[in-house]
Amino acid sequence: MKKAIAIAVALAFCLASSLALANAVGSDCTFKGKKLQGKIQVVDSFPDIKVQVVSSFPDLKVQKVSSFPDSCGKWQMVDSFPDIKIQFVDSFPDIKIQYVDSFPGVP
Repeated sequence: MKKAIAIAVALAFCLASSLALANAVGSDCTFKGKKLQGKIQVVDSFPDIKVQVVSSFPDLKVQKVSSFPDSCGKWQMVDSFPDIKIQFVDSFPDIKIQYVDSFPGVP
């Protein structure tokens, strides 16, 4: 009985550890089915994704572009007709981004 409990605790610990280490952004550059590229609108409420800007260890490297946001991490900021709506937050983000001048995408 004690051995079964010990095994169950060990499995629970392994599962919790793997979930904590999982990257928020998939290798296909999506978050919850939304592609992380294209036209982005910053909103104050009801976002698709909550984003925190960091200087190290991002989930996604983002390059701001003025046209052709057609690959992973290239964002064109717009005021209307967005592909994704984001809200900038200081804590409890869905994803963490780092702005870059080149080589955007999943690190």
